[in-house]
Amino acid sequence: MDSSRAEVEALLPHRDPFLFVDRLVERGDGALSTEWAVPEDLDVFRGHYPGNPILPGVLIAEHCFQSGALLIYTGAASKGDAGTPVLTRIEDARYKRLVRPGDVLATTVTLEDSLANARFCAAVVRCEGQVVARLKFTLALAAEAPA
Repeated sequence: MDSSRAEVEALLPHRDPFLFVDRLVERGDGALSTEWAVPEDLDVFRGHYPGNPILPGVLIAEHCFQSGALLIYTGAASKGDAGTPVLTRIEDARYKRLVRPGDVLATTVTLEDSLANARFCAAVVRCEGQVVARLKFTLALAAEAPA
């Protein structure tokens, strides 16, 4: 499986400037792989840090959360439930390598457990084969807002 940004946008409610997944690379039983080519002109680089741009760890984490939402939306973790996956917990986040403008993040998210509307996930982010980050997080399926 290999999808385009348009297919990602068809699944996720996120949009620019807050969409940090470019494509689904692979989907398996309880796992999903994604990629994000970090734009060289990403606005955050103007201030983090001028002359030495580094992607903030929080945006790497958000990339993982969006990848986890895709895991849920593509059915591997949804169990037929409806709702918007929202972050309820982050744990054991470890950052190992800096991410620079133009780097491509390759991320694998796995479903570790489910309980009611909660999905317990783990993510590993790599760039050029090196581990960038590892973290665990929980997404809960929140009810849709009334129209």
